[in-house]
Formats: sequence, C-alpha cells, structure tokens
Amino acid sequence: MSRPLIGVTTSVTFGQYPERTYVNAAYLRAVQQAGGVPVLLPPHLDPEARAELTRRIDGLVLTGGGDLDPQRFGEVAHATVYEVSRERDALELSLVETALDAEVPLFAICRGIQVLNVALGGTLWQDLPSDLGTTIAHSQTERRDRATHAVTVSGETRLAEALGGHELRVNSFHHQAIRKLGSGLRDVAWAPDGVIEGVELAGAPALVFGVQWHPEDLVEHDRAAANLFRALVDAAAARAR
Repeated sequence: MSRPLIGVTTSVTFGQYPERTYVNAAYLRAVQQAGGVPVLLPPHLDPEARAELTRRIDGLVLTGGGDLDPQRFGEVAHATVYEVSRERDALELSLVETALDAEVPLFAICRGIQVLNVALGGTLWQDLPSDLGTTIAHSQTERRDRATHAVTVSGETRLAEALGGHELRVNSFHHQAIRKLGSGLRDVAWAPDGVIEGVELAGAPALVFGVQWHPEDLVEHDRAAANLFRALVDAAAARAR
C-alpha cells in the first residue's frame, strides 16, 4: 500500500542572500514516523507547480514560524510583530482554502493554527504579554522538547480522541494566539489562562484540527504528540484509498 503524501509548509529566511526556504527536521521525522511521506511546500512555487502539488497531496501540515501580516485580519501591526512573509501568508491561506474545498485532512501547528483561523475570518491577539498580561510563559526559554504548561482538552472532540486524553502538558513558543474564532472553528483546548490551544472545524467531512504548541518536538517521548501525526496520516491514507 502506498504511503500518503503529506504537504508540509516551510519558513523563509529574512535579511539574507541568497534567500532560503527551510523547515525544522522534527516535522519531517514526525510525519514519517506516523507513516506519511513529507512533501515540502515553499512560498516560491509558481502557480502551476503549486496547483500540481496540491492536487497530489493527501494531507497537509501548516507549520510554525513568523507572524502573519495583521493586515490579513484588518489590524495595524503591533511593535512585536516579526518575520512577516507576505508570500508565505498568501501560499498558506490559499492552501487552507484548497484543502477545505478538496476535503484534504489538515493539521495546523502554532503559526499554522493562526493561519487556519485567519483564513476562516478570525482574528489574533498580536502580543499575549501586552494584550492579556498573562503569567503563563507562552514563549518558553526551556528546550523545545520540554513541556512547560498544562492544557485541558474538551470531552467529545476529535482532538481529544486523537490525543487519547483530556489533560496534558505542552511546550510553547508563541506570542500570538487566536482572539476571535474563524467561521466554523470551535475551540476545544485551553491553557490555564484561557488562551486557546486547540481548535477543530465543526462538521467538516475531513479531519481539520490545530494546536498552538509544537508536538513535532515531543513525539520521541510523548505518545499524545505522536498520536496527532498518526491521526493526520491515517485520515490522509483513508482519503488516498
């Protein structure tokens, strides 16, 4: 049986020549460990290449990285906004639309959950420390493979089913988060300060979900993190059959 092809979006470098596109290897390892074949989707694809690849992929991972352009949700940029790539924004927002139209399973991680939300008409807190004054360290200084704060997951949800539980500890590397939910999204997981940590698309025929933490960095020692990638790859494999 063929392994499903999983599109994985990439980051871009800033202020360097030549410009580079890259992705943390942890995403690629996590997808392969779950049984998928990662296919990189950089912002530099021309329309024909993009269309060809999106027709072929069976699942999609929206990865972490810099901030979205706040103009995408009708706001002026806060002073802390960094590494805005309009090309990446355009690619990923269009990928969300294409994936939803084609019923491609989608897993959104950190920046990815924010992209998913904005693509569906939602907004973001642009800087959690100044917007909410939270005491939770959403941008931790500990290593990426260390879980530093708790998350509670709602009961009868696809996310809880995928994780295999309702209480867990996660790592955290973000200063932005979902403010107003996009159309059709439901919040299904929260940090102790109320920040939304997980969403899923209600009533979607395909699996569409996102988390604000970075499970790709936890899969080696955290079964719940590995379960998220397994859920995506299993859904992609079922679609490919």
